[in-house]
Amino acid sequence: MAGLRRAVRMPVGLPAPRWLLEPALWVLRNEAELVLKSRWVLPERLTAAGYTFRRPELVPALVDAVRRQPR
Repeated sequence: MAGLRRAVRMPVGLPAPRWLLEPALWVLRNEAELVLKSRWVLPERLTAAGYTFRRPELVPALVDAVRRQPR
């Protein structure tokens, strides 16, 4: 979240406790665990197939994605 805030130039982030997220996720028909748990995922199949990422690190990828959005 800190990297995303940096990419969109948002200096402050508000905490989002579980009790606050669950009603919103219920409305969106999504599971709270998908938002609240972090996962380290490696793209083994992609790299084994020869795929190379233009932005292998998250923060530069976020900055690039934000920069490409129309204003």
